Amino acid sequence: MSLRKNKNEPQRTPRAQRVNNRPISATSATSAVKKEGRGHQPSATRLYKFNPDYSWSGVQPQQYKLSSEDWADVVRHVIVGNQGEETKFHVRYFEIAPQGYTSLEKHEHAHVVIGIRGKAKVIAGTECYEFGFLDTIYIAPNTPHQLVNDAEEPFGFFCLVDAERDRPQPLDEDELEGVKASPKTRHVVRF
Repeated sequence: MSLRKNKNEPQRTPRAQRVNNRPISATSATSAVKKEGRGHQPSATRLYKFNPDYSWSGVQPQQYKLSSEDWADVVRHVIVGNQGEETKFHVRYFEIAPQGYTSLEKHEHAHVVIGIRGKAKVIAGTECYEFGFLDTIYIAPNTPHQLVNDAEEPFGFFCLVDAERDRPQPLDEDELEGVKASPKTRHVVRF
């Protein structure tokens, strides 16, 4: 197949090779490397197929954090970031069950959160945002934040963060009082 617009333009190869009118997957490319005897390379291209139950092939769901009383009913899937990928960011999917919530915390790194399923409320500082499908929020460094699912269906979201990042920190007394006192957050925040 030629991608040339005119005969004077150099011939380019197609971007994706196709077999039976379907693109060759990263999995088949990785299999080819294994067959050649070079073994699996941690930074090799990989495809994680999405499943209808909001999971991805090859990605194991994990507990959100160690057991604690400051969060409830949250599951985490690290899609990119803990299997040797050479990225400066991690892509994670979190799912909060109905009436569940993340911990109220802050840290020095920023977050980008993208709603994928359901609805929730996002507390960021002393603001509270209604959040739904494909809504996107940038949470600045050191901003107290929490996601709360007060709906009757699961809420799922992608969270993109720096690969190298600090651990979550609890709020100081002034920050906690600010969230408790704000008319926008005081009836939503969970402890």
